[in-house]
Amino acid sequence: MRADCLQTMGCVIIGADHAGFVLKEGLKKVLAEKGLQVIDAGTDNGEAVDYPDFAEAVAEEVSAGRVPWGVLVCGSGVGMSIVANRFPGVRAALCLDEDTARMSRRHNDANVLVLAGRKTDLNTAEKIVTVWLETGFEGGRHQARLDKVVQVEKRIITRAGKGIPFGTRDSMDRCGIRKA
Repeated sequence: MRADCLQTMGCVIIGADHAGFVLKEGLKKVLAEKGLQVIDAGTDNGEAVDYPDFAEAVAEEVSAGRVPWGVLVCGSGVGMSIVANRFPGVRAALCLDEDTARMSRRHNDANVLVLAGRKTDLNTAEKIVTVWLETGFEGGRHQARLDKVVQVEKRIITRAGKGIPFGTRDSMDRCGIRKA
């Protein structure tokens, strides 16, 4: 973890594109009031920017283990989710309500919360963030599933390193898929 996170879970990195800027700024205050150290990965204003840049900045810190939690905000939340989930160890969850936030932590151990800036007001976002931060991972059968996610990540990284194309019989056989 980053030295400034002091090996605690009391640190969060937050990033947004132009469509999420206003909500990000409001959430920074909410997170700080909860006693969390907030690292702002940008953007710094409402001028048009490209969401992948900010999703990468946040996801890279979480993936590398330098920061335990990330929050991303873009217009719909979809773009940020797509980028963040490309990083090994990142489990980004787009949450539009408290129940989804709760389940993303309980069952998926989500470590990056993604919000839709054009669909979520600050009051709702605060409730979602609070539930997300306060909910623990249940483990058990859910841990076994996350272990499978890690195995998928490892296979993808191995294939990419060896130049093996996707859609091979290996993955189809593992799922019991047969050609007709």
